[in-house]
Amino acid sequence: MSRIAYVNGRYVPQREASVNVEDRGYQFGDGIYEVVHLYDGRFIDEDRHLDRLERSLKAIRLPMPLTRAALSHVLKEVARRNRVTEGLLYMQVTRGVAHRDHPFPAQPVPPALVVTVKRIKPYPTSIANWGGNAITLPDLRWKHRDIKSINLLPNILARQAAKEQGAVEAILYEEDTQVVTEGAATSFWIVDEQGAIRTRGLSHAILPGCTRGALMAELQQEGIAFDERAFTLDELKRAREAFITSATSFVKPMLKIDGAPVGDGTPGPVTTKLFEIFARHVKGGAKNAA
Repeated sequence: MSRIAYVNGRYVPQREASVNVEDRGYQFGDGIYEVVHLYDGRFIDEDRHLDRLERSLKAIRLPMPLTRAALSHVLKEVARRNRVTEGLLYMQVTRGVAHRDHPFPAQPVPPALVVTVKRIKPYPTSIANWGGNAITLPDLRWKHRDIKSINLLPNILARQAAKEQGAVEAILYEEDTQVVTEGAATSFWIVDEQGAIRTRGLSHAILPGCTRGALMAELQQEGIAFDERAFTLDELKRAREAFITSATSFVKPMLKIDGAPVGDGTPGPVTTKLFEIFARHVKGGAKNAA
């Protein structure tokens, strides 16, 4: 069966899908994207992702391409037409098609919207074989990392460097302060020397991860304390546990960083507990009903 994409108002075979060469997303990276996990036919944390999409679009002065209800319908229809119940849905909004010039088009043009979906492996049943390794790199991205821009070249280079060193993620840090920001494509957490669960607080320095926010809400319901407080590379090296969160990583333990084991080099008890809590959120939360 051919994969179906939604492109600017039409559902088309993905192999035939195309955008104009003067689309500002192609020319300038002038756009926003979102990725949503689809589990058992349900979009996980759909409202969080659409909220973030609206915030990012507003930050770059770009209107929503459709009403929220219409966009939600398109997302579900793309999944339905592709018969995908376990996968990742990608949506991208750009400032549309206009003659190449850095300022916004003099005459407003309709935003461009593309939606695709792909199948992925089932949600992991156990944390035992879910861990990975990471490297650390200076954070070379722009200063508005809270906007989910399609400008991802620094992230790509960081992820490629990680891959070349046999790692799954690059943990980024500010060169001047040695303070950790986040992963190249994930939120990053540690369990510090004192046993506190820590991740950096929201600001322009990091993306407000939807999985991050959903996990925090679950922890609050469970009465588990966490601390939105920055930490340095030195504190990271002394951490008992470390893990990443994202729509594709869920809660994923980092077992080695820069070749050195984190704790004893196995998934720690705190990360294991959080993995189990988030698995329940994905698999059974009423708030995730379609």
